[in-house]
Amino acid sequence: MFMHHPFFFPLLALLFWAVGCQSPSNPSAVQNHASAGRLSQPEWAKNAVLYECNVRQFSPEGNFAGVRNALPRLHDLGVDVLWLMPIHPIGKLRRKGGLGSPYSVQDYYAINPDYGNLADLQALISDAHQQGIRVIMDWVPNHTAWDAVWMQEHPEYYTKINGEFTTALNEHGQPTDWDDTADLDYNQPELRKAMIAAMQYWIKTCDIDGFRVDMAGLVPNDFWAEVRPALDSVKPMFMLSEWQDEPGHFNTCFNANYGWKWKDVTRDIANGKQNAQSLDTLLTFLNQYYPEGYYQLYFTQNHDENTWSGTEQDLYGPAADVFNVLMFTWQGTPMLYNGQEDGLAQRLAFFEKDPIRWKDYGKTRFFQNLCSVKHHNKALQNGKNGGALVKIPTNADDQIYAFTRETGGERVVVILNLSKEHKNVTLRPSDDMVGAYINVFDPSTVQVTRDMNLNLEPWAYLVLSNK
Repeated sequence: MFMHHPFFFPLLALLFWAVGCQSPSNPSAVQNHASAGRLSQPEWAKNAVLYECNVRQFSPEGNFAGVRNALPRLHDLGVDVLWLMPIHPIGKLRRKGGLGSPYSVQDYYAINPDYGNLADLQALISDAHQQGIRVIMDWVPNHTAWDAVWMQEHPEYYTKINGEFTTALNEHGQPTDWDDTADLDYNQPELRKAMIAAMQYWIKTCDIDGFRVDMAGLVPNDFWAEVRPALDSVKPMFMLSEWQDEPGHFNTCFNANYGWKWKDVTRDIANGKQNAQSLDTLLTFLNQYYPEGYYQLYFTQNHDENTWSGTEQDLYGPAADVFNVLMFTWQGTPMLYNGQEDGLAQRLAFFEKDPIRWKDYGKTRFFQNLCSVKHHNKALQNGKNGGALVKIPTNADDQIYAFTRETGGERVVVILNLSKEHKNVTLRPSDDMVGAYINVFDPSTVQVTRDMNLNLEPWAYLVLSNK
C-alpha cells in the first residue's frame, strides 16, 4: 500500500523478545504449523531474485517503454522476476497529490494511460519473457478508488457502515487514513466472482506469471482458497502476499509472504538496538509460526520504505551491504527496489512524478555476485528446496552471525560482522565444513579450517561457496 501503518503488525509485540535475545515466554502458545501442506509453485521460483519496478519513477518517460528499454540491463544484473507496481488508472475523486496513489484503482480492466496501452504492456511482458524474466502484477483487492467503475456499476460490492460507504478498513474493522479508497465487501459472492475474473483477464491477455497482492490479509483467507485454483487453471501462478500475520495464506494461495519482521530486526541491529543473536530468535519464531517449507520476501528497500521511512543509507547506514548479503543468503527470496543497483539516494515521491536520477549503476557488480551464487548454489534455494540454516559457533555470537546452508553436497558458508567494531573472530565449524571454497566477492580460494581465525572490519561480510 502507499503507507506503512502500525496495524500491519498484530504480532508486533513478538518483536520485543528479540531485543533481549530471549525465546518467547510461552513457546507452546505459538502454534506450530510444521505439518501443514504447501501449494505447488513454478519451478523457476525456487531460486528467484525479484525486482520491484515503480513504473512512474523508473525512467524519465515514466511508462512501459522506459521499463522495456532496461530489460537487457536487468537480465545482466541477475533479475528473474519483474514486479510491476499497479498499472491501472488512478481514481481522481479524493486523489492524493497531483497524480494520486497507484493503489487507488479506478478500473481493474484498464491501464493507466500515462504508462501506455495494452499493446505496450504486452510488448514489455513478451520482451521480458524473451530475456528469461518473469513478470508479476501488483494487485489491490481490498479497496478501489471512489470513482471506480465498480462503484458506479456495482455499488453492492462495497462495504457500508450505517448505510454509508467507507474508506478502506484495517483488520480490526476500523477506517484507515487511506481516504482516497473505498472498502470492498467480501461477504458479497458476486464481488468474489468479479475479482477472480479480473485477475484471470490479465493472465489470459498478457501472459503474466503471478501477482503480488497488496494488503492480502485484509481480504478473507477463504477467498484466497477460491482464487488459487481459478488462476492456476489458466496458468500456474507465483503468488506473493504483502502480509506476515496469516500462516494460513501458505495453505490457501500464496507461495511467499512479506518478511516485515526481518526488516525490523535487521534495521534495529544496524542501529545498535538489537544484536546478531536476535536473528536466531527471529528464525526460531518463524519456523514455529509458519508451515514447513515456507519462505518470505526479504528487502532493505521497497516503495513504502523508500518513500515514507528513508533510503537504504538513511535506514541502514554503513551496514546496508552486509544486510543485503544476509537478504540473499538467509532462507527466503531477495528483492531489489529499482535504483538499489545505482545506490539510490532519493526518497521517491509517491503521488507525483519524481524520476530516478540514474548515475553509473555502481552497485551492479555487488548484486550480480549475490544473484549468481543464489542461482548456482542449490543450498540457497528457497524454503524446502534449499539447505537449512545451521549456525557456526564463534567467540562473539552477539556480533558475528556465521552460518552454513547445505543440500545435496552443495554448500555456502556466510560470515557477517553485524557490528560497527573491528572483530578478531574465531570460528568453530564442524568437520564436514572444512575444505576449500570460492570467495563469492573475490576470485580467490579460502580454506575453511577448524578454529578458523578472521580479522573482520565493521559490517564486513564473507560468502563462500563450494561450487
